[in-house]
Order: sequence, then structure tokens, then C-alpha cells
Amino acid sequence: MNTAPPEAPKVRLKTSAMIASIAAEGQRTTPAPFGHALAALAESRPDIVGLSADLAKYTDLHIFSQRHPERFFQMGMAEQVLMGAAAGLAHEGFVPFATTYAVFATRRAYDFMHQAISEEGLPVKICAALPGLTTGYGPSHQACEDLALMRAMPGMTVIDPCDALEIEQAVPAIAAHAGPVYMRLLRGQVPRVLDEYGYRFEIGKARLLRDGRDVLIVSTGLMTMRALEVASALAADQVDVGVLHVPTLKPFDEATIVEACRREGRLVVVAENHTVIGGLGEAVGAALLRSRVMPAGFVHVGLPDAYLDAGALPTLHDRYGISCAAMGTRIRSELGR
Repeated sequence: MNTAPPEAPKVRLKTSAMIASIAAEGQRTTPAPFGHALAALAESRPDIVGLSADLAKYTDLHIFSQRHPERFFQMGMAEQVLMGAAAGLAHEGFVPFATTYAVFATRRAYDFMHQAISEEGLPVKICAALPGLTTGYGPSHQACEDLALMRAMPGMTVIDPCDALEIEQAVPAIAAHAGPVYMRLLRGQVPRVLDEYGYRFEIGKARLLRDGRDVLIVSTGLMTMRALEVASALAADQVDVGVLHVPTLKPFDEATIVEACRREGRLVVVAENHTVIGGLGEAVGAALLRSRVMPAGFVHVGLPDAYLDAGALPTLHDRYGISCAAMGTRIRSELGR
């Protein structure tokens, strides 16, 4: 007779899980931090304008459009026109915030950003939603290579914020920045984690959020949130994990990163919501080589050089190794635990 306990029924994830919030159950969140921050800043900055490629509701720019309708421009589903119009407004003295999905900004309008915005050094702020693997709708919507593309563009500042607090702080910072900026966006109900660490965003600066003797996770974007979760989980196994947050991919805070990686006997893990080609991992690896710093081990947690599957986000994050559980398993394996 079979005495094995019955298997628990599998939870069938609905289509909504393809665009699910990245927040864990019960985690503190802030609604539409980008839209609210930009609308508030525009109260004292009449030069700020907002542009959308028919996606204002889905980039949280609708908050700005409701508060400042005379300074909102709907460009339709025409991303090249969006970038060209933003460049023209910048030439006239405005500070345009151009929003769309990251795939459409980088893959459809790259040349327009390159020639009309970046080469001219114009203060256009390109704010791009659905970065990396934050949607389950397959390669057409997954911007897994956007950081590599934008880091390669001369004169472009590239930012990948971690949470709602950082987005709120980054909006006025990039508005004050003289040149063009590409910033990844987290939208909707965005987790709030960095305020527990007394965090302050500054363009071009990496910040050590917590120290650890065994492992240092160097992370950017939402992977810093995952790194902090992993650090807490591994503490139960007596593994002491530090987390160095790198919100600015360009300009790159090489000095801070190299110094943090110098400690002998410590495993270095680089974590990013981006392909392993051309992003944070390769930037950190090159910086360590230039400085002749050799950590005890080097692990790169990132998305594969492949077209990813469509599906529920929790499933995909596990499949491609960027969930908290997958990261924890990989670090334990590397440490021989």
C-alpha cells in the first residue's frame, strides 16, 4: 500500500502574474513613485515637460499629466518621434522627461537618442519602464540588453534604481544633471527598502548598505533588493553577506567597487537584472583586472545571453537564477554549504 503523503496541489498562476509586482507578499510599497516625484518637482521647475509614446499610464507619467496637462505631450506609438521631439524641446530650454518601455526606447529609437540627444549633450531624461526581466511577455517586451546598449553611448548617464525611495531621490538629481540620462523605471506598487539603511542617492556613487566577512554582493537595480533578502536568508546559515549597491552604471564608481572587493578571502557576487553581456558584471570584472584585485571567488548572477521565455514572473525569476531562492542556492553551492 502506498503510504506516501499526497502531493500538494500546484498553484496555477494566472496571466496577471506575467506583469506581477516585484514586491514580496507583505512588503512595504509606494504607488507610482516616479510619477509623483516628477509632478512634485515640476511645481518649482516650470522648465520640466513630460512626453509619452502612448504609455503614460504604464510608465506612471499619467500622474504628471493630470497635475500639469499643459506640459504633457502625447506623441503616440512613435518612439523615434518621441526622442526627436524631446531633443527639440531641450534645444528650446526645456528639460524633457521622455517615457516609454525600455525595449522601445533602446531598440526602436537608439539612433535618435544617439544623434539628436547624446551627441548634442542635451538634458533629455529617458525614463524606461519594464527593464530586464520585469515582464513575462517574452522577448518583444523584455529589455535584457538595455544597459549594455546605453553604456556604450558616449555622454549618456545610465541609472538603475533599486526601489521607490531611490526613484524619488533620483528624479530631482537627474533633472539637475546637465546632460542626457537613461534611467530604468520600476512602476506601479514599487517596494521600499533602502530607507532602512539611511540611503541617499547620488549620481555616480556606489553605496555599501551592509558589510559582511564571507560574501560581498555587488548589485544594481531591483537585484539590490534581492541581495538584501539573500543576506538575511544566509545569516541563518552563519554566512555573513555584505551588499554594495551600484545604482549608476555610467559614470562608474570604480574606486569604491575595487576597494570593497580587496578584502582577502571574500567571495564576490555580482547581481544584475540584465544579460551577462555588457552590464554590471563585466564592468566589475574589468575594473578588478585593471586594479589587479583577485577575490577568493567571482560569481556573476544575471540573465543568460538568450531570448527568454514568456510566463509568470516568479517562475521566470527562478528559472533564470535571479530570485532570492536561486541566488541563495548558488552562493551556498559556491561556498560548499
